[in-house]
Amino acid sequence: MCRLVVVTGQLRPIGGAVQTDIDPRSLIGRKAFDRNGAKIGTIDEVYLDDATGEPEWAAVRTGLFSRDAFVPLEPSKMVGEGLHIPYDRKLIKDAPDFGVGRHLSPEQELQLYHHYRLDISSPTDPVSSPGPGDSDFGKIAGSDD
Repeated sequence: MCRLVVVTGQLRPIGGAVQTDIDPRSLIGRKAFDRNGAKIGTIDEVYLDDATGEPEWAAVRTGLFSRDAFVPLEPSKMVGEGLHIPYDRKLIKDAPDFGVGRHLSPEQELQLYHHYRLDISSPTDPVSSPGPGDSDFGKIAGSDD
């Protein structure tokens, strides 16, 4: 299960993977599939946990209306050239829509954890106990700063 390991709960978008041995940028443009192998859409962005730098969520462009659905990268898996998400297509398409290109707030991230029924246990509550750096957007993967 995906655990919330960051005190700030802030995630940042980057421009592309899932498993920690894959460069997050490599996911951008890849197809995403549901638990039954049905195509959901194309990955637009990957969101990293600000505290750990680990990829945590992906925004998948679905359908004709260019809506992005956030999907958890854990327990999703790369199979061949696509990301296979272990949830039904309907649940994924019904995920909260927060838009893309900016941080997810702790409240938004919590909504996603609840939507996918993921374990949100952590030592502190990220919503009521924000940590230092809440307003810091952090580094983008691959930058030297």
